[in-house]
Amino acid sequence: MEFLTADWLGTPAWFWLAFIALVAVLTAFDLGVLNRRNKEMGIAESLKLSAFYIVIAMLFGIWVWVQKGADLGLKYYTGYFIEKALSIDNVFVISLIFSYFAIPRMYQYRALLWGIIAVILLRGIMIGAGAAVVQQWYWVLYIFAAFLIATGIKMLLQREEQMDIGHNPVVRWISTHMRVTRELHGERFLVKVPDEKTGKLVRAATPLLLALIVINLADLVFAVDSVPAIFAITTDTFIVYTSNIMAILGLRALYFALAAMVHRFEYLKYALALVLIFIGAKIFVSDFILGGGKFPPLASLGVTAALIAGGIFYSLWKTRAEEKAN
Repeated sequence: MEFLTADWLGTPAWFWLAFIALVAVLTAFDLGVLNRRNKEMGIAESLKLSAFYIVIAMLFGIWVWVQKGADLGLKYYTGYFIEKALSIDNVFVISLIFSYFAIPRMYQYRALLWGIIAVILLRGIMIGAGAAVVQQWYWVLYIFAAFLIATGIKMLLQREEQMDIGHNPVVRWISTHMRVTRELHGERFLVKVPDEKTGKLVRAATPLLLALIVINLADLVFAVDSVPAIFAITTDTFIVYTSNIMAILGLRALYFALAAMVHRFEYLKYALALVLIFIGAKIFVSDFILGGGKFPPLASLGVTAALIAGGIFYSLWKTRAEEKAN
């Protein structure tokens, strides 16, 4: 019992165990029940499953609110909405990766699921390291804040560029340093094939494994934006990690609906840019204008939600008008 109540990164151990158990149950249910057989997920099924994950995330937020107070409850929801919106922007890159490696839709879901499991571990490492750094040197938050503002401004000014997966140095390095089959072998990541010179069976990676590796490397790049953003909202490690993971858990379900209509969110990146600028500026406002006073969590959540919702609705309206014109 003492172990369950022991403090771990500012939160009782049983909080962490409860969250880990929830993630494990959801992942097992997803992999063992919903996706026992490889099949192509339709848009309707994708939206229903995504709605299920959103409801779970909202209910978990209520539990956080009750157990840790309204302040951290609001910060959880703010972090969740930011990560969810950023993940929408990431769908385009994931879709390009699957297209480049010619991964059929029926195998994409399982690859995404294993990718999410890796992300849960990688984000845990990044957030744990970030929390230790911020706790030791608070001024690092100012670097995070400045980085978010600079990233937001860059997103506002940067022109849209077509991503070329084939010329990516990481993809080229993997392709030259790993034995890779030209064809898929179902859902398998590794297979044994005859060596071209000796004829002996050797282990080789399939294109599905390459896609999985590149997706996880891409997530590390995405995390450079999302992790500082949530640390700029709160330094509570439990809130940072759970809001991040709850948003990511539902990404694989939402992917198939978003991949089919990602072009409809063309203007969302501008809303996300404004969110990053707002979150970064909030740190400086709280510490230097409000004299160390807290920026109202409800106001922060309201501004964040309004910007994201505005970006989504404007994108849908604008692209609908453009499609009619064409």
